[in-house]
Amino acid sequence: MVESAAGAPPAALRRRLGTFDAVVIGLGAMIGAGIFSALAPAAHAAGSGLLPGLGLAAVVAYCNATSSARLAARYPASGGTYVYGRERLGDFWGYLAGWGFVVGKIASCAAIALTVGLYAWPGQAHAVAVAAVVALTAVNYLGVEKSALLTRVIVAAVLAVLALVVVATLGWGATDATRLDVGTDTTAGGVLQAAGLLFFAFAGYARIATLGEEVRDPARTIPRAIPLALGIALGVYAAVAVAVLLVLGPQRLADTAAPLSDAVHAAGMPQLGPVVRAGATVAALGSLLALILGVSRTTLAMARDRHLPHALATVHPRFKVPHRAELAVGAVVAVLAATADLRSAIGFSSFGVLVYYAIANASAWTLSPAENRPPRAIPVLGFAGCVALAVTLPISSVVSGAAVLAAGVAAYAIRRAVTGRRRR
Repeated sequence: MVESAAGAPPAALRRRLGTFDAVVIGLGAMIGAGIFSALAPAAHAAGSGLLPGLGLAAVVAYCNATSSARLAARYPASGGTYVYGRERLGDFWGYLAGWGFVVGKIASCAAIALTVGLYAWPGQAHAVAVAAVVALTAVNYLGVEKSALLTRVIVAAVLAVLALVVVATLGWGATDATRLDVGTDTTAGGVLQAAGLLFFAFAGYARIATLGEEVRDPARTIPRAIPLALGIALGVYAAVAVAVLLVLGPQRLADTAAPLSDAVHAAGMPQLGPVVRAGATVAALGSLLALILGVSRTTLAMARDRHLPHALATVHPRFKVPHRAELAVGAVVAVLAATADLRSAIGFSSFGVLVYYAIANASAWTLSPAENRPPRAIPVLGFAGCVALAVTLPISSVVSGAAVLAAGVAAYAIRRAVTGRRRR
């Protein structure tokens, strides 16, 4: 075990990932459980305004991605917005971003693990969820190269399944173009809430930034990889959403628990149902793999600064990964996966991650032109969008998310008070 001596620089991770691997890891986090699970609750919120909600989520995600990419090139270290907030706004804001990310994404990990169980073996969903967490934590423990290789396979399989869904529904389904019309059932609040829920499916591009310490030539690689991954994901989501709406319509979509499976059934291709379920399982596994990877790196960064137990900052001497952070995250997710509720976890996760990106945009605002600052409108629009989407999420998600953030703030204040007394 490599322990950093007091005052010595922390052990560094190894830079192994190129642009292609970074894009694939981002896609693995985005094109995962979100497209299989978030469309129905979003349609319930927005009605026929689902596509405008998807577009709004994409705009906010683009602003966040641009701000994150510029910051990641400036600060190519593990931790993402935890590092950016700390460096640009101060220690507290970095801590708040890291806390929001860790708790939000741990909830997301648990929900996605449960998605694996529900699709793979509904009768033993919790047991399968825990087994999936254990297996993927082991993969991450063996090194980020193993994770990137497995993610390539998963992304290719999921894209093939989604392409099959689109072709089947558009080629054989009873489509109706009027189902895409925005009707009187759509409200501004509904579109905002749908966008907040759909943001859950876009947030995976942060994984590229949180792996900044393991990317080769991060100043060039990260700004290329983040918008590329986001653009591919948006194209896939738009194609799938349009295809499903054309076959099911917004009302049937809102009422289903498995929209893609129901879409191929409605298209007269029930034999594709098992393929879609298998694709959903693989997609959720890919998303879970990338999520555990990202959360463990933010945990590493916070542990280095002693906002979390410093023992979690250890880097494995052979595999060059934050192995204690990965094991701790895996253990917490495995416990939560036994009791997680999928729908509420999506809202809770979105709230925490939107707070995280609001701080990222505020940090990007402080960049100078010499630091490759994005156009001023991007961080402003991104910040405003994050706040608007966060407060219009389902009230239970807002209340629980705010309570957990408040608990984190209290822990920070107590730690600072204790540290201050020791220094005296």
